Amino acid sequence: MGREQGWHRPARRRRPVRAGVLVAVLGLGTCLVGVAGLAVWNAQVVLQADGPVRETADGFFRDVAAGDTDRAYERLCRETRGRWSQVGFGSWMRTPPVVSGYEIVDVSVATRGGRPRGTVVVRINRDGGGSEERELSVVPEDGGWRVCGDPF
Repeated sequence: MGREQGWHRPARRRRPVRAGVLVAVLGLGTCLVGVAGLAVWNAQVVLQADGPVRETADGFFRDVAAGDTDRAYERLCRETRGRWSQVGFGSWMRTPPVVSGYEIVDVSVATRGGRPRGTVVVRINRDGGGSEERELSVVPEDGGWRVCGDPF
């Protein structure tokens, strides 16, 4: 009869596929955490900017409706002030039909090119009973927010 063979431990199999999948899953998880963190940061920037954008637009139209065109002019961005002199802006704002009141309808803030930019929809009431809706751009400048572009 045959000789009895002694027991021996089976050879340990290496599983390179399992290790590769584990590394891939950990890498993907790290990327997802990074993307989620970036999304949360972006949302915070946009949501925190909503209040200051509304306040800037509100202050601008409050000054315009009160006839204080000098203060309204100071709320304009550098680019818009470069197109209008303070005197020219004041004359333009006093041209009938003048703004007699306003209502902020919507405020939105989005990032474009990595910079936040606000858009405010305003219903403008004019002397004589007319009203119209306008979009107002509000941009960050010099540590605050400024009205930019043609508000009327």
